[in-house]
Amino acid sequence: MKFLLLGYTPADAWDAATAETPSEEALAAFAAYQRFEAELRETGEFVSSEGLGHPAVTTTVRRSDAGVVATDGPFVELKEVLASFAVIDCESQERAVEIVSRMVDLMGEPMEIRPIMGDDFAA
Repeated sequence: MKFLLLGYTPADAWDAATAETPSEEALAAFAAYQRFEAELRETGEFVSSEGLGHPAVTTTVRRSDAGVVATDGPFVELKEVLASFAVIDCESQERAVEIVSRMVDLMGEPMEIRPIMGDDFAA
């Protein structure tokens, strides 16, 4: 089963002006995460992962009475922002929770697990 893992960070802790210069603590957490990601590659459970740009550079596209309009900024204001995503392919939801628990322990920020609907969900 494939799972989409959504990594969140507090909006007030993500300063757009300093987003390009991570702290020593953040660099250490990323290094630990990269080692864990290598473990998941070896087990065949890792599919992909990416960090996302700061919400200040987000564009939202929506349909309105005037047509389809693109506007700057995220769709809604949040206390937490989506900062990264990963896709894993593992045998069960329980295994996904084990993997994500370790990621949260390494990175210190909450993550959400969403099953990806594919052939596994077909009747």
